Amino acid sequence: MPRHDDLSAVLRDVTHANGLPNAHYVDPAMFEEEKKTILHGTWAGLGFGKDVPEPGDANPVDFLGLPLVIVRDNDGEVRVFQNTCRHRGMILVQGKGKLRGMIRCPYHSWSYSLKGKLVATPHVGGPGHNTHAAVDRDTLGLVEMRSHVWRDVVFVNISGDAPDFAAYASDLMERWKEFDQPVFHGGPESGFKLEVNTNWKLAVENYCESYHLPWVHPGLNSYSRLEDHYNIEQPGAYSGQGTMVYRQFRGRNGELFPDFAGLSPKWNEGAEYVAFYPNVLFGVHRDHAFAILLEPKGPERTIEHIELYYATDATDPGLREANAVLWKTVFEEDIGVVEGMQKGRHGDAFDGGRFSPAMDGPTHNFHAWVAERLSAARGQMAAE
Repeated sequence: MPRHDDLSAVLRDVTHANGLPNAHYVDPAMFEEEKKTILHGTWAGLGFGKDVPEPGDANPVDFLGLPLVIVRDNDGEVRVFQNTCRHRGMILVQGKGKLRGMIRCPYHSWSYSLKGKLVATPHVGGPGHNTHAAVDRDTLGLVEMRSHVWRDVVFVNISGDAPDFAAYASDLMERWKEFDQPVFHGGPESGFKLEVNTNWKLAVENYCESYHLPWVHPGLNSYSRLEDHYNIEQPGAYSGQGTMVYRQFRGRNGELFPDFAGLSPKWNEGAEYVAFYPNVLFGVHRDHAFAILLEPKGPERTIEHIELYYATDATDPGLREANAVLWKTVFEEDIGVVEGMQKGRHGDAFDGGRFSPAMDGPTHNFHAWVAERLSAARGQMAAE
């Protein structure tokens, strides 16, 4: 049986590689290591801009045990703070909603601007005295996390040492530069979530490849066949699949969603589905797009947050709802296989599996990305 700390077999070329060892899917200690190195150490998806649409809106998020809050400030900029008062560590924002001009601690009423600056410390110097020489407001603002919004996904870098987001995402931004235009969330009927008993990485792996389509998605495969797909691989950044026979969604009377503007003929019948490492899954089509944020809740539990977007905010609500129902049906078809793979990872003799060099390149690309980061972090720790 392979040692979970030996990733050399994962780092071989796809023809000879094994997949990640079982511990990476079932071991709580490994989950903690990946949390620090993979999810906190890179640009991970945290939430969606649509959840804080206006200045003063706030949305608290528990990110792998770390209390954070997404806030849109008065200039319309999205910021991410640790959701913890600098006084006694009280949680500041306890529910999604509108702030009244500032972030006020419910314990002793210390208050912060929407940009995180400490602006009020009532009675800190005694009754009626709202300042004290020992309490320097300028150094006691909220702890802000590096964040960036792209395609409405709020990304966050907890460690603070990842490359700038523009550099981190440059390859995918270039690939999809035709889609560098506003996206509009479809409203309440265009978002849903799925709770899945699987490790978050298995959701990534399944999304990466089209190999499973004939057996898991027979309806989709009836017109978008396995042979109509191609692999997408950008080592160190993203991987996925594309189709050359995308069929637009039509309403009962033949209604179509408006197209994104200025797209090349490639997208007339083409679509692409990419896992942007570590935990965001994107899909783009001529007439709509989606983002799936994978929220790891433990080694064997993941929440998938799915949101659909359009080229205009004037699309028909009924048509949007029908489109969401269709995608929900497709994504639910994957639950059985990712949960089945999770159960299979408890087979002690499983060695991480082998890859089809022709079909599994995108999945191996992701395994190698995880292994490279873990190996580098372990090497750095050993050298210190």
